[in-house]
Amino acid sequence: MLNIFEVAETNKMIEEENLDVRTITLGISLLDCIDSDLEVLCKKIDKKIYEAAKDLVETGEEIAREFGIPIVNKRIAVTPIALVGGAACKTGEDFVQIARTLDEVAIKVGVNFIGGYSALVSKGMTAADELLIRSIPQAMAVTERVCSSVNLGSTRTGINMDAVKLMGETILQTARLTKEKDSLGCAKLVVFCNAPDDNPFMAGAFHGVTEADKVINVGVSGPGVVKRALEKVRGENFEVLCETIKKTAFKVTRVGQLVAKEASIRLQVPFGIVDLSLAPTPAIGDSVADILCEMGLEYAGAPGTTAALALLNDQVKKGGVMASSYVGGLSGAFIPVSEDQGMINAVTAGALTLEKLEAMTCVCSVGLDMIAIPGDTKASTISGIIADELAIGMINQKTTAVRIIPVIGKTVGEMVEFGGLLGYAPIMPVNSFSCEAFIERGGRIPAPIHSFKN
Repeated sequence: MLNIFEVAETNKMIEEENLDVRTITLGISLLDCIDSDLEVLCKKIDKKIYEAAKDLVETGEEIAREFGIPIVNKRIAVTPIALVGGAACKTGEDFVQIARTLDEVAIKVGVNFIGGYSALVSKGMTAADELLIRSIPQAMAVTERVCSSVNLGSTRTGINMDAVKLMGETILQTARLTKEKDSLGCAKLVVFCNAPDDNPFMAGAFHGVTEADKVINVGVSGPGVVKRALEKVRGENFEVLCETIKKTAFKVTRVGQLVAKEASIRLQVPFGIVDLSLAPTPAIGDSVADILCEMGLEYAGAPGTTAALALLNDQVKKGGVMASSYVGGLSGAFIPVSEDQGMINAVTAGALTLEKLEAMTCVCSVGLDMIAIPGDTKASTISGIIADELAIGMINQKTTAVRIIPVIGKTVGEMVEFGGLLGYAPIMPVNSFSCEAFIERGGRIPAPIHSFKN
């Protein structure tokens, strides 16, 4: 538990530095709902989720009131639906019906998002996997709170390039079907390499098949807290800088640990992990890019940015693992463009490009996140961007992801408004040279040599 000194420090971080618990995510296994009858399956899914999550939002609000800790989101993650719906779904529309069921029960229990409209296809696709992937555009268009993710590669299996090609087409079709909302459906869709089974953050959350029947995972945040701490050691050497980040990450993670334990006890659900990622918001003072600038960069994207981000990510992990026995998920620093005012400023100033962001993903927690690109970008180009990012994850044995939004009807320099935590973003230029012949090859990029560890 927090001691009296930590309580005082925590209160200050909450009141002055935008500290919050970004999400309590309840993971729910739907494996026992599997049925060959679609109507029966949907009824089982609705019943299982409702009974497990009916008290989640109220419990989160109670904890927030009692401890004075803002808990921004309450979410649900379920077993990848490609696995759950395989026996019942014969068409893409059948999978869309499950998506509607997920959306309805999410609204009924009051959560912000429900994740798990997902497929795991790092080595190959079953018929059900392919049906689900092809249904994603329609599912994202007709639902409000459902999030989708697809794992396309891993260090142990390589990269499924057939699925990469399909996902480029799927993302573009999702953009077209949600163009009236500035292609917002793509903000609820992410592709991964080395996706973790216990990620509480959307859009990539799903309940892995190795997890218990139900589990509580918590995602903390706190870039504003780190930024304020670094202001006090401005000009000091790297040893002081690292120690400051590490100590601050420890304090932030302790808050997450407290909330996770309380939620676990009150909901009578086992505690899973704390994800100690620094997750920014569009709010002023809640930016990872601003931390990098406080380290001494004029803008995120300036020379030295990748080194600064590597330092930040490593020290956040070192501090956080001392505060909780069960750290998991992604854990580090997110660098979404639309959700981070400092990143938006850097793009607008011309300091930050797509290529520099890709370099930064070699050392951050995730990957190319919430990046708006021109709506006339080719599907093969999107697939090429995905393949590059997955290769970084595969070779470096880390999680990488792409959440990219081709905004139909908009072009470079225009601004797109997503609203809420999703923020707004300038449309970024994309390399226009073709990679179509590369993507059309099909098959699988094999696992790297260092994957053979048995």
